[in-house]
Amino acid sequence: MKYRSAFDIIGPVMIGPSSSHTAGAARIGRVARTLFGSQPKKAVISLYGSFAKTYKGHGTDVAIVGGLLDFDTYDERIPSSLKLAEDAGMEIIFTIENTVTDHPNTVRINIYDDKKELEVVGISIGGGTIEITELNSFKLKLSGEHPAILVVHNDQFGVISAVTNIFAKYEINIGHMEVSRKEKGQMALMVIEVDQKIDQNVIAEIEKLPNVTQIIRMVE
Repeated sequence: MKYRSAFDIIGPVMIGPSSSHTAGAARIGRVARTLFGSQPKKAVISLYGSFAKTYKGHGTDVAIVGGLLDFDTYDERIPSSLKLAEDAGMEIIFTIENTVTDHPNTVRINIYDDKKELEVVGISIGGGTIEITELNSFKLKLSGEHPAILVVHNDQFGVISAVTNIFAKYEINIGHMEVSRKEKGQMALMVIEVDQKIDQNVIAEIEKLPNVTQIIRMVE
């Protein structure tokens, strides 16, 4: 991985002893909450690799839950996040997994409320930098550092070009984009990260496109 600046190595302003195990974990939790769209009522947090071995000593547990409570990496409430989650009525379950993953700092977060559920897999790759690598079994690569939308759509001809044409119409530059699908002709997912804020009128126009079924917007 290439680092853009010294701060990617040193890490962000944060609560906790480790940029990878604490700041990165908090960011994964916060991106999961953002993708969910609200504070969940229940979270099952499955830890792998070094996350599983050191999560209490490095504050990975309180960091992830802090992220689910929408706390930033430097929020002084993070050490108390387990109690604050309990006070907020959020049920938290931690599981330790023995499966060997591609990256040692891996967490799977399943979050729920009365109407919806979401599964997110994230990795902390150093200096507080993260990647979301899986969303509801879709493989992807999402940093959470840039304005982004996730477009759920039917795998049909012309959908991708229709979406990118709307971005071109509004002169929005796409920095990263990828498409994944589970089966040909079935549900697919577009991940689009851009260089500037995505206005609501852009979202509304994409929502009206044929074969687009859902848009998940990352809050900038």
